[in-house]
Amino acid sequence: MAEDLISGRLRRRIRRDFPDTDAARGIVGALRILAVELEDSGQSTERLLTAAVLIAAGDVERFRRAIRLARTDWRDLLMAGGLGDDFERVLDEELGPR
Repeated sequence: MAEDLISGRLRRRIRRDFPDTDAARGIVGALRILAVELEDSGQSTERLLTAAVLIAAGDVERFRRAIRLARTDWRDLLMAGGLGDDFERVLDEELGPR
């Protein structure tokens, strides 16, 4: 189920930011788990997961910190990832059009 929650455009961004296949696979796996953990937030899954990827900026350790932040308070994750306000525009800018 959670696998389908990672959009195609977010997968493309992950491959771009994490060119190492194993790292990208690990990022996707962690995002699947996070999607399930945050499904009760009432927020767009793509928005939440993208925030973690944007915070990471291609760095696995930064990604781990973003996941910890998400588990502490998903609202802080969105703000730190630049997806607090006007997030649909930011998603399109960062991931490309749907």
